[in-house]
Amino acid sequence: MSTNSDKGRIVVGIDGSPAAQAALSWAIDEARLRGLGLRIIYAFPALVSYFGTTAHEYYPQVEAEARKVFEQALAEAPSMDGLDVERTLEPGNPAQVLVEASHGASMLVVGARGRGGFRGVVMGSVSWHAVHQAHCPVLVVRGDD
Repeated sequence: MSTNSDKGRIVVGIDGSPAAQAALSWAIDEARLRGLGLRIIYAFPALVSYFGTTAHEYYPQVEAEARKVFEQALAEAPSMDGLDVERTLEPGNPAQVLVEASHGASMLVVGARGRGGFRGVVMGSVSWHAVHQAHCPVLVVRGDD
């Protein structure tokens, strides 16, 4: 969910992949250079039944795994001392969550390839969606460069 507090923030989507870690590092440096806040989002898919409710047995496990990956990614990130940082773990389609978060943001930063899996693809589906649907400038960072 996007708020007015996103104005003056760089939003970065992470998923624990090398490309996402590179995107996070870049976003931290850019936030520091521009004097902006940083919103780090880990969006994880949540199973939803035909009736619109989350699968109760499965969801806690998915959320726990997402939290573990999120916390590990944050632990491996460069120092964020001195930055106004918001950390968000949110269930939902990662592409949709990031596009929504781009409302009012100064920039959206994503990795070029995440957990998808098609080798040789220049851009994953989340980054492709972000580039084409975001409401602010988007930077796509490659993790293997």
